[in-house]
Amino acid sequence: FVNGKFCKDPKLAKAEDFYLSGLNIPGNTSNQVGSMVTQANVQQIPGLNTLGISLVRIDYAPYGGLNPPHTHPRATEILVVVEGTLYVGFVTSNMDNRLFTKVLHPGDVFVFPEGLIHFQFNIGHTNAVAFAALSSQNPGVITIANAVFGSDPAINPDVLAKAFQLDKNIVNQLQSRFWWDNN
Repeated sequence: FVNGKFCKDPKLAKAEDFYLSGLNIPGNTSNQVGSMVTQANVQQIPGLNTLGISLVRIDYAPYGGLNPPHTHPRATEILVVVEGTLYVGFVTSNMDNRLFTKVLHPGDVFVFPEGLIHFQFNIGHTNAVAFAALSSQNPGVITIANAVFGSDPAINPDVLAKAFQLDKNIVNQLQSRFWWDNN
């Protein structure tokens, strides 16, 4: 039992434990954020257990498809654009909260350091596709807006109003929305 998964007896391993098909199929971007992440991690490929690597395909709707601000608590991400034009970035941790951004075109690569909040936004007028490798077989993902405003049970609105310097009615409105998970 390693990393939350049972280790399979090597004598019982088969090729299917190391295989996944379907990353050539576009994800459905008809949702609130206009993107879809198709995962290839230890959940889909059991043979990845303990190997420290995984992969995702990210599809973005034309202008406005967004992989919302999120973080991977257990992995660094390296992203390569295959189609389209993406505006990408990450924010360093407190105290600086420095924003690093870049516009990426097909063949361009960008790295998001482990644990830092990052995003990708399609600024092109066509669909965009990117693939990302992550330095963990189970990188985890915390989508910031979903976690803060869509937690169950809800975080006390007084806490969020003060933290985000918002009127409590706005916090209540944000908490009442359905927060889409594109993973």
